[in-house]
Amino acid sequence: VQLQASGGGLVQPGDSLRLSCVASGGDFSAYVMTWFRQAPGKEREFVAVSRRGNEIYADFAKGRFTISRDKSKNTVYLQMNSLKPEDTALYYCAAGRPILSSSRSPSGYTYWGQGTQVTVSS
Repeated sequence: VQLQASGGGLVQPGDSLRLSCVASGGDFSAYVMTWFRQAPGKEREFVAVSRRGNEIYADFAKGRFTISRDKSKNTVYLQMNSLKPEDTALYYCAAGRPILSSSRSPSGYTYWGQGTQVTVSS
């Protein structure tokens, strides 16, 4: 499975962005799709997961971010609203078949996109 992430950019606090991740080379519907992010000097952290019709969010993402899937396009999206400077990071999409308890762990995923940079700054 190959993953291609896009949609990052430089925005101001309070703005919105929608990240996209297109999957190819596999059965898109068979995989758990997740977004992670990594800021400079920090560990990669969980953002949101789409798992069998259910979505789970990190606390910082609840109420601001929305993960969704379009099966017809083999694409997973991350809609990010009310962006804050602390959301600045490289955002990665990932695909895999983690057990439920590992859904938030990078080690649960086999396939990774290349990352798309989100910078929130005034």
